[in-house]
Amino acid sequence: MKGVVLAGGLGSRLEPLTRVTNKHLLPIYNKPMVFYPIETLVRAGIREVMLVTGGRNAGDFLRLLGNGEDFGLKAIHYAYQKGEGGIAEALGLVRHFVGNERHVVILGDNIIEDDIGEFVKAFAKQKNGAKILLKEVEDAGRFGVAEIEKGRVVRIVEKPKRPKSRLAVTGIYMFDEQVFGIIDTLKRSERGELEITDVNNAYIERGQLSYELLSGFWSDAGTFESLLRANLLVAEKLGKLKGVHT
Repeated sequence: MKGVVLAGGLGSRLEPLTRVTNKHLLPIYNKPMVFYPIETLVRAGIREVMLVTGGRNAGDFLRLLGNGEDFGLKAIHYAYQKGEGGIAEALGLVRHFVGNERHVVILGDNIIEDDIGEFVKAFAKQKNGAKILLKEVEDAGRFGVAEIEKGRVVRIVEKPKRPKSRLAVTGIYMFDEQVFGIIDTLKRSERGELEITDVNNAYIERGQLSYELLSGFWSDAGTFESLLRANLLVAEKLGKLKGVHT
């Protein structure tokens, strides 16, 4: 199974830090942010990855990551996304790399504690469709929120004002080859993007979306608050800090 890391966007919520570098190159404790999603894929047994990025600092990823051998990867490939067309648009750029294979997608600012290897193995045995990873959080309204009925995800609502659950859709997705046909049918949202929530809801309509729950810590790092949180969580895990609440 192949892996995809999506590390595009302008990181405008982290201005002025992102005036001089891509958000995903900012440090999370002792490593660049992008190291963490790559290491998550490697722990799950994935050995070939494509990284999608954009903006003025795209070349910095090549200088930092090289051919991926430092991570134990067979190869790391690169794709360039112009502008901010959304997560689903970025994913569409990897279809030549993925082909008809199933693949694991992770957003470049997702920092997790869990080893997702067992989830990946379960998805490999799934007849078809997609799998998402959920995490119970206090501030679910910041994310896509999954509504569960009778053990199944019945819908995902993007950034609801009144969330019907506390289950945030993390930036870790597993898709079969149908995803590219779904992306081709999407219409851009009001913010001009192709939304990954629309992709997942399309799988729900087909009755082909499964889910798993993360038990360890998870944080995105797209705001100053979540960037700080991610740093503290990693530092605590490494035994450098005590008493950080997860």
